[in-house]
Amino acid sequence: MSGAEQQILPEPVAPRPFRTVEVPGAVLAVHRPATGPGAVPTAPDPAGGREPALFVHGLGGSAANWNALMARLGGDLDGEAVDLPGFGESAPPADGDLGLSGHVRAVTGYLEAAGRGPVHLFGNSLGGAVAVRLAALRPDLVRSLTLVSPALPELPPQRSAWPTALLAVPGVPALLRRLPTGAREPERAADGLLRLVYGDPDSLGPAERAEAVAQYRRRTELPWAAGALVGSARGIVSAYTERGEQALWRQAARVTVPVLLVYGLRDKLVSYRSARRACAAFADSRLLVLPDSGHVAMMEHPDAVARAVKELLGLA
Repeated sequence: MSGAEQQILPEPVAPRPFRTVEVPGAVLAVHRPATGPGAVPTAPDPAGGREPALFVHGLGGSAANWNALMARLGGDLDGEAVDLPGFGESAPPADGDLGLSGHVRAVTGYLEAAGRGPVHLFGNSLGGAVAVRLAALRPDLVRSLTLVSPALPELPPQRSAWPTALLAVPGVPALLRRLPTGAREPERAADGLLRLVYGDPDSLGPAERAEAVAQYRRRTELPWAAGALVGSARGIVSAYTERGEQALWRQAARVTVPVLLVYGLRDKLVSYRSARRACAAFADSRLLVLPDSGHVAMMEHPDAVARAVKELLGLA
């Protein structure tokens, strides 16, 4: 554990404690799974009985997006989840770099500071792009990749993803901030977000919806929330246009570790048509297609994803 780490008491909408880790240019919040309601998060596995894993969320998400999957893999993997700079409990980076390479630098810095690598690396959406670039540039830090709807270049994007892409257009975020809000805005906004990322949002129970609203309200209270979302959205758009050695598809071809690709047929943000190109790009890949899943299969169908991960790692 780094000397720069410190224990932080949870707030009401974030009931599990986390610790902070100083990395070059940023301070990351790092979360570990708890063993049950109200339980203290599990401690690291110093004896090495379980191999280490790291989970990286997508645009607008947080480490909490991985709770269900981490719980199902806890007996086999020593997992931790990070909040990327500007998201969850992590403040924006000191230099304001919210581009893809900035996020990669932060996650790489954490793995180096914690000394936990190589890890089984998990990424969803933006976190998937982070994981691909990290694995290509620092293969010594990665044992395997599990990519859930990874944000790899898809041109043109499907129509339902256009509103997200618009966040990167100059002037649009300022316009959205001027729109009137009401007392029920967090509830409406959270419902809209759930309908965007879930294949079947109506399947969520009251507790899950209440948690989503609480997380949305907590995020809107942070002074940097909108800027971090816009900056990271612009970073994804910029990464999609990169060429040469920085091109994400070219970096995917450099990944040699086993890769599990997870796609949902109801995904409104990353089209399933990307799966064929992804399978061809990675040297050693397996594909899991979930017909009823949307953009966050690890939240919507954690049992199926956990089974596939265990098969990939020979843990089944």
